[in-house]
Amino acid sequence: MTSRRELTAAVLLGGVGAAMVAGFAGRTWATVTERAGAGLETLDQHLTGRSLSGVIAALGWAGLAGIAALLATRGWARVAIGVLLTAFGTIVAIAAPAAVRHAHVMTAAGEKSNLARLGGTVSVHVNGWWILSLMGGVLLAAAGVLTVVRGHNWPGMSSRYDRPGTARPAGDDPASQWKALDRGDDPT
Repeated sequence: MTSRRELTAAVLLGGVGAAMVAGFAGRTWATVTERAGAGLETLDQHLTGRSLSGVIAALGWAGLAGIAALLATRGWARVAIGVLLTAFGTIVAIAAPAAVRHAHVMTAAGEKSNLARLGGTVSVHVNGWWILSLMGGVLLAAAGVLTVVRGHNWPGMSSRYDRPGTARPAGDDPASQWKALDRGDDPT
């Protein structure tokens, strides 16, 4: 596999993974149904991934920013970004299952409603959206590992889009440019 294809694979893996993490964190991961007693109304609380763990969505957005940085950097800076992407994906893969644990869901639901404290019947139903966020974290971590292992050899951005003449001559400083303007010379 060529280095450009490896870079493309890492960007696609990481981009899809980070988008999955950020996108599916807004879905309902758990529903808590509370029945306060006979004759009283049933209350359903829909808890999203963001309400169960705010760090998951934040890491998804940070992963998308890291993928953009992969394209803008080269060398060892790119490898450092790969380490961050690996860490982001690993933390998501650990935090997603922890967020839907029964005790954690009950704690989050108890913060939003007092019915659970009144002694009624409470049931918890966990949806499968957290699994897709976990899979996104795995993809993000895989892109990070690929970047750590192979990223220092990948090509950087092309310099053909750089503005011509942006580099200053060696002895040219802003003070000398002002002096040239005072003499009537155009430094551009």
